[in-house]
Parts: sequence; C-alpha cells; structure tokens
Amino acid sequence: MRFGDVVLAGIGVTIPEEVWSSDAIEQQLEPLYSRLRLPEGRLGLMSGIDERRAWEPGTMPSGPSIRSGLASIDAASIDRADVGALIHASVCRDFLEPATASRVHHEMGLRSDCWVYDVSNACLGVLNGAVQIAGMISAGMIRAGVVVGTENSRPLLEATIESLNGDESLTRKSVKPAFASLTIGSGSCAWLLCHRDLCPDGTPIEFAIAEANTSFHHLCRSNQDTAGADMRPLMDTDSETLMAEGIATGVSALNRLVSESNWQRDSFDRTVCHQVGTRHRAAMLEAMGLPTENDSITYPVLGNTGSVALPLTVAAAIDRGELNEGDRTALLGIGSGINSVMIASKWGRTPVSGQWSGLLDSREDCRPPAPALR
Repeated sequence: MRFGDVVLAGIGVTIPEEVWSSDAIEQQLEPLYSRLRLPEGRLGLMSGIDERRAWEPGTMPSGPSIRSGLASIDAASIDRADVGALIHASVCRDFLEPATASRVHHEMGLRSDCWVYDVSNACLGVLNGAVQIAGMISAGMIRAGVVVGTENSRPLLEATIESLNGDESLTRKSVKPAFASLTIGSGSCAWLLCHRDLCPDGTPIEFAIAEANTSFHHLCRSNQDTAGADMRPLMDTDSETLMAEGIATGVSALNRLVSESNWQRDSFDRTVCHQVGTRHRAAMLEAMGLPTENDSITYPVLGNTGSVALPLTVAAAIDRGELNEGDRTALLGIGSGINSVMIASKWGRTPVSGQWSGLLDSREDCRPPAPALR
C-alpha cells in the first residue's frame, strides 16, 4: 500500500505502575526451580527483560484504552468530531461479545456515525488497525481515526506460575514452551491517524506491506478463546522454531518493503521492531542487515506487550530523541501466525501524551549504544 495524504498525528500512552521484576517472578517459581534445580537469574539472562508491568486485579482492557485514546486526540490537537473510526486492536478484550471498541467509543464521546469494531492479530493488531484506518482515509470514507489496544499480562503470568508450580511432571525440556509466557507485560497505546489537511506536520504513513507465512500458525497459541478480567489463559510456544521462522518471514517482508519504497537498507535512520527480547532482536537485525545502534527498544522494562509493543516503543523513541523529524524510519512488525506488517515513513512531528509512569526515563538498558567513533 502507498498512502499519499495520511499522517500519524498523535500517540496516547497508558502504562500501569505495578512492576513485576524477573527476579520476583523466579521467587514465585521457587517450587519449580528447586525441583528442577534451575539456576536463579535465567529468566532475565535469557530474555534481557528485567521487568514488566501489570494492571491492578480486575482491570478490563477498555479502561486504559479509553485513557490512551483520549490522550492520542489531545496529543494531535484534533477535534474529536473529526474521528470517524475507532478500532480496538489488542489480543486482550473485555468480552467475546460485544466488541471492546463499543465501550471505548462510548466513553471517548465519539460521534455516532463512527466505524466501531475490534481487530485481533496477535502482536500485529495495532499495526493492522493503523493500515485499515489509513485505507479508509485514502478512500475518502473518514478524515481521522483512532486505533488503540491494551494488553493485560497479569492473568497469563498468574496462570502460568500456578501451572508450572503445580505440574510435577515437568522436566527441564518440557518446561521450555511456557518460558515465553513469563516475558509478557502490560501496557496501552493509541495512534491517531488523519488526513494531512488536519495535521500538515504529522508523520506521513508512506508505505505499508503485509507478509503471511501461515504454515507455522501452530507455533504459538493459547489454550482457549477467553476474554475479560477473570480469564486464566495459558500459552504454548515453540520459541526456537517461532524465532527462526519469524525472522525468515521478517526478512522476506523487509525485502518487499525496500522494493516498494525504493529505499535502501542503509538509508534507514531508525528502526523499531516488535519487542520480544535480546536474542530475538539481535538475530533479527543481523538477518535483515540492519545495525543495532539505529534500533529502539523498551523490552528491558516493559517486556513483550503484544500488539502495543512496537507502538509503545515508537512513543518512547520520540520522547527520548531517538526518532526525529526527517528520519527515514522502518516499523518492523512480526507476530505469531506467522504474519508481518511493516511500515516505512519519513518521520514528521508526532507528539505523545498520556500516563508514562517511568517508561520514558533515562535507563541505559533501553537506549541503543552510542555509535563508535571513527
């Protein structure tokens, strides 16, 4: 897809204050660690994730999504009467029915002729929603739209810890598929996109591509279709194969993005990838031929926040001064399924607003290394 007049005008963020460190999770897993004689510190060492956040018990995704959605409108300085679409795009949602977007739309006070619905595509939901809104703007259906998501890691973390401690049949080998579940974090992010006429200085969404490799749809899946604050999901993830095939899918997608945009790999000033962990990031960037020093991260302090991981990292990169006006930028989304969505843009001015709660501090482990002196 090529978009001529669509811009990312504002980003809204809501981050929970409760912190779950990797060390604290391992302390809760003491029965498992003792029985299998697992070394302490392996969770943080293997993932590069020091901590992740969790919403208060009973939090419904729509609550933070409302706050993030309103913050995106405030950041963009757009009249909410101009918003013609509201898409809720996270894995987590309030109920199986109705769409979580319904409550978010109502509480945000948006107009009655909005397009209001949910989109779900694992870690790619918000990017998918952004591309859909861009398409509606380009088609003249709407002038502006908000895509928002809120991921809630608490139920998955609690259920995984309980399951691992209670299953005495587990071995060092059989416990591995549950490891990825312990890296998941909570967060909320909204993107407001609009026609360039409403925000001339916004960041243009110039190119977007999708790549599907769905023969590997079975590599990461939950045990059931659940929603709401009382859900107790479990995940089964073949992390090794998922990483290898996900990277292969990402390389293929980047090749298409480079071809479609007529940009060269070495012309990208900034990249933002889906946030999984240290090993995944290093292997993916190496396979793509992209330098790590130009890539922004948040996983050390937020973990893998699913559909909002890449959008939140974009927000952090803006606030830290890593992503600046004029930068040629590649947003490299990859999700289980396996699917990839990537967006290329010459960055403009996209302000960020909302409740950060420490996301945008100056922690060195969330900053790329300084370029080597020549």
